[in-house]
Amino acid sequence: MWEMLEQLPLSYAVIAAATLGLAPFVPEPHIWEKIKMIKAGTLKRPIDIFDFVLHATPFAVLVAKLVQIAIG
Repeated sequence: MWEMLEQLPLSYAVIAAATLGLAPFVPEPHIWEKIKMIKAGTLKRPIDIFDFVLHATPFAVLVAKLVQIAIG
């Protein structure tokens, strides 16, 4: 997996986080809605959990890529 991360351009990770991670943008980013549901304790339905994972994955990849760049 580390090799795949090394081949991934940083710009792709940023674009994925900015689009899939935040979509839909109106009325609020979906990931923000799911984070609020976690905080309220209402993220219980399997579809909501799947949706959270789907929208959080680009951010996790971006963080992993930034860590990979930082440690060289």
